Amino acid sequence: MSLTSNAKFSCPYCMEINDIEIDPDNDIGQQQIADCQICCSPIEILITQDNDNDFVIQARTDSE
Repeated sequence: MSLTSNAKFSCPYCMEINDIEIDPDNDIGQQQIADCQICCSPIEILITQDNDNDFVIQARTDSE
């Protein structure tokens, strides 16, 4: 059984869909930097959970 979950988010630079693995024990509330899988631009990612325990991924450019 995997302890991670897969999620998708849109790159704030090229708007293409990217995949991310989320480890709920370690990634919730943590800010991360990841390169876009398409355009290779650096993306600031913040993963939170809503009231239904669904993941909320905020992806921003490094200049926002």
